[in-house]
Amino acid sequence: MKNGPKSNTDEDVKSDVEMWFKKDGENFLRSVGVGKGQIVLDFGCGEGHYSIPASKLVGEEGKIYALDKDKQALNSLVRLIKKNHIKNIKVIQKESKTSLEDNCIDFILSYDVLHYVKNRKDIYHEFCRVLRSNGVFSLYPKHLKNDYPLMELAHMKLEDIIDEVEEAGFSLQDNFFKKLIHDDSYNVGYILNFKKTDHRNPQVFHRS
Repeated sequence: MKNGPKSNTDEDVKSDVEMWFKKDGENFLRSVGVGKGQIVLDFGCGEGHYSIPASKLVGEEGKIYALDKDKQALNSLVRLIKKNHIKNIKVIQKESKTSLEDNCIDFILSYDVLHYVKNRKDIYHEFCRVLRSNGVFSLYPKHLKNDYPLMELAHMKLEDIIDEVEEAGFSLQDNFFKKLIHDDSYNVGYILNFKKTDHRNPQVFHRS
């Protein structure tokens, strides 16, 4: 009998998360533009798969606002923060409005969360409000029409999302096709980096 495809065991999943926290997460975030001293909003942070490595990159001079509506996920993140003695992450339990000041954020991470959101225009407007003029809105729109479609994005293509975000006052600056963590295991997908602007700036997709 031929062996079937290898399935993810608990050890495989644990290994992915461990490798992500050990080095891959920092390398990924650095490659998309997160850096020392930045103020970062991790919108829909979940258990902190991006907040934790981002906190290491921004260092003592930077800060991470980790926002999510899921109390259980945030409790898991708080445990990680305490376990690793992290001082530069502020946890916020909110659904959409951030309660942050205007123009205070250098980098927004919104990864694998849009498919839950019905009022996406309100979210984009909130991002415009809190993001500094030279800041970056980095988006990972998982669960689109051709990528395990779910919920609010099931009928949208990547180009539809780009148009939607640009109509809200952003311009696509760059895109990356990269390996990253999704839930507790590795995945590949497009990362879209936008900046605030009144002018559209269409880009050609490339795999990097």
